[in-house]
Amino acid sequence: MTSVTELMKSHVSVRSFKDDPVSEETLRTILGAGQFASTSSHVQAYSVVRVTDPQKRLAISEAAGGQKWVINAPIFLVYCADLRRLNYACTKAGMGALEGLTEHSIAASVDAALFAQNVLLAAESEGLGGVFIGGIRNAPNTVIEQLDLPEFVFPLFGMCLGYPRERNATKPRLPLDAVLHTDSYDSEKIEPLVDGYDAEMAAYYAERGVVTGTNWSSSVAAALQQKRREHMQEMLRQQGFFRA
Repeated sequence: MTSVTELMKSHVSVRSFKDDPVSEETLRTILGAGQFASTSSHVQAYSVVRVTDPQKRLAISEAAGGQKWVINAPIFLVYCADLRRLNYACTKAGMGALEGLTEHSIAASVDAALFAQNVLLAAESEGLGGVFIGGIRNAPNTVIEQLDLPEFVFPLFGMCLGYPRERNATKPRLPLDAVLHTDSYDSEKIEPLVDGYDAEMAAYYAERGVVTGTNWSSSVAAALQQKRREHMQEMLRQQGFFRA
């Protein structure tokens, strides 16, 4: 394996950080590297807000369900789908304002995710660790208000970064055959592969001291069925996304 492949396969979410500050140079280096992620038609439909104000961090932490690492991490970033620059570019080019089309909204969300994953990989190459914070979507209106996000800008997720104080063991992923299909989708392999993976994850969680009986299916079912965030459609529309 190349060193990049080894780094990618060593990823774990880090929520406990040393007090050591992350230099401005390091932050700008990893964000600049993130910008070289693939982007649909070179639109680069994302922005990132660095949050340093303790009161803003506290409000966002509470909105995200009380995740204390949002407060304590040396660096906290909020990644946004951003169509605002593109709206200006379209009007400047004489092609009219954006209309919040679903395709544009999807492209912006994909662009932001690719950018953020590049940033995290670059951060890990510098000895940092981090964790994504999807919980900011519990109350996106709070994040919008705290960060003064205008129309055509929507907060998708946060990211904590810093030098790791603690690291868990790498979490096993689904078998490759569970996600790889050839020429057509094979539904018949889902159940046996998930059942086998549940057994593997149950052993992993038991080793970490997580409640007995926890496996992949039970954990993702709770995540999907209990975090419904039914306000998301209306919030997106208010910010100019998915209107048509």
